[in-house]
Amino acid sequence: MLLQTSPSINIDDIKINFDSSGLWILNIAIGIIMFGVALGITVDDFKRLFKNPKIVFVGVFSQFFLLPAATFIAILILKPHPSFALGMMMIAACPGGNVSNFFSKMAGGNAALSVSLTAFATLICIVMTPFNLQFWGSLYPPTETILKTVSLKPFELFKLVSLILGIPLLAGMIVKHYHNTMAIKIEKVLKPVSMVVFIALIFIAFSQNLSVFSEYIHHVLFLVIFHNIFAFVLGFYTAKLFGLNKKDTKTISMETGIQNGGLGLLLIFGFFEGLGGMALLAAFWGVWDIFSGMVLATYWGRKRKS
Repeated sequence: MLLQTSPSINIDDIKINFDSSGLWILNIAIGIIMFGVALGITVDDFKRLFKNPKIVFVGVFSQFFLLPAATFIAILILKPHPSFALGMMMIAACPGGNVSNFFSKMAGGNAALSVSLTAFATLICIVMTPFNLQFWGSLYPPTETILKTVSLKPFELFKLVSLILGIPLLAGMIVKHYHNTMAIKIEKVLKPVSMVVFIALIFIAFSQNLSVFSEYIHHVLFLVIFHNIFAFVLGFYTAKLFGLNKKDTKTISMETGIQNGGLGLLLIFGFFEGLGGMALLAAFWGVWDIFSGMVLATYWGRKRKS
């Protein structure tokens, strides 16, 4: 990954070029992570989820409606660089990150609910991610200009999300259904290995552009930390407002606060030619929300035991 810039260049003119081999590895890593998550999902998880439609509503409402809307309002107030603003919209439009399942369990949340919500969010994000990015991005003139420049095609976005998330999800569930014992064995190895590969990709991207990140990271530092904390708080108090119990409230908070930054990066490289501000924000989000999720899960986990 190489970033071409000069001291006088505008942040929105920065282009991060991700070579084809790196892009393929990122594609495969995200697909494998989703497949690994799906190996722990059964049809009964969805049945159990829909026996309590209130939880489904709160999870979807918080993640796919409130977070993008609140992000849009925050952008109107903060007025960040256009590509940063579109990066925030991209993150808000993505489904929950797969590590949310691990953090929910660690925090004493409802792990089964977390897995079920992740699976359901992955299915509906095939439609909701392109819709939210296009809808909210078109309402803000600076980001609307970028969307017109790149000629974003929602159907192409839909196809890519389907391939990277939808197919691995269905494939994993099929393996789980017909070969349960094998699925359990594969899952134990696959999930940690794929997560390590994914995290390594993000850190490699940082290391190869260390001078660039050190020069520009202060532009997105506040935005990412504020956006992430705000997402956790939004999910937490939305769940409380609807009267969910403590375990479910923690889970909704994690599902809203841990967004799939890897998918965001993939879409940025695939449709926005690695637009500098977007890629910088999404890359930092991918690192930061793992750290913040770990801190919050540790705090909640210790609080539960005390």
